[in-house]
Amino acid sequence: MAMNMIADALTGEGNADVFTGDSDPQLVGDAIPFAIKMYEALLSQNPNHQGLINTTGSMFVMYANAFVQGPAEMLPQLRYQEREAALNRARNLYLRGFDLLYRGLDLKYPGFSSSFQNGRLPEYLSRMKKADVPALYWSAAAGLSAFSLNPFDLDLGMRILEFYAMVERAYELDPNFNQGALDEFLLIFHASIPYGMGSDSSKIDVHFQRAVEKSGGTSASAYVAYAQAVCVPAQNYDKFKEMLDLAIAIDVDVNPSNRLVNIISQQKARFLLDSASRFFIFFGSDDDWDDWDD
Repeated sequence: MAMNMIADALTGEGNADVFTGDSDPQLVGDAIPFAIKMYEALLSQNPNHQGLINTTGSMFVMYANAFVQGPAEMLPQLRYQEREAALNRARNLYLRGFDLLYRGLDLKYPGFSSSFQNGRLPEYLSRMKKADVPALYWSAAAGLSAFSLNPFDLDLGMRILEFYAMVERAYELDPNFNQGALDEFLLIFHASIPYGMGSDSSKIDVHFQRAVEKSGGTSASAYVAYAQAVCVPAQNYDKFKEMLDLAIAIDVDVNPSNRLVNIISQQKARFLLDSASRFFIFFGSDDDWDDWDD
């Protein structure tokens, strides 16, 4: 009973704001590993607690994305080995979160983890409720993020349609989850996944507009996602700059619960603008970008 009370208190609604509402990315980045290990210690004593499973799994994914993969992608070319080591670490963190989140779904819906392979995924998804949306979202995000860092992982590649179905079901249950997070996910999915694997380019702008509307225009990550996933492949620098300027212009204090995400997204937006020659052919060669080290 005591362990359940502690677990409930640490994973209740609003607890994530302690991290996402902070204004100091370094402080949060330094704190999350300890928090993850603390939650893992609690899980070792209470391994079936759904709140602990979902919180710990999602923290692995958030930490990997914001504090491992993100900084690694901004390293200069001369630090290639360091970059690759960090991306490999990020992938391993995604997979740890993925395994944990899937274990939670399997506990709640026995047989779920093998349902895609045996053709029963729609049956399992139809039984899920709004309370399952975070687990569906973070599981799919973990799986696709890990795959993006190793497109030769055939096991994860074969499961792309599974992850897409999970997010689509989450969207049916709670389309406004986390102020448009599902729309941002689907924007990136439809812009990045090859045709025939579930993507539909006609849905890209629809989900982008919805993400902006649901966040009240206060989500810098939506603009950054569009700039990277859509404008770079299209080699549309003007739209790229427009999106990133909009991201940077957002007042991070307008939406306190999303303050940290906006600060990190704005840092990324500034990096992308400063490093446009990496992504746009017409910029020509940039003799200095190898020395960029901020």
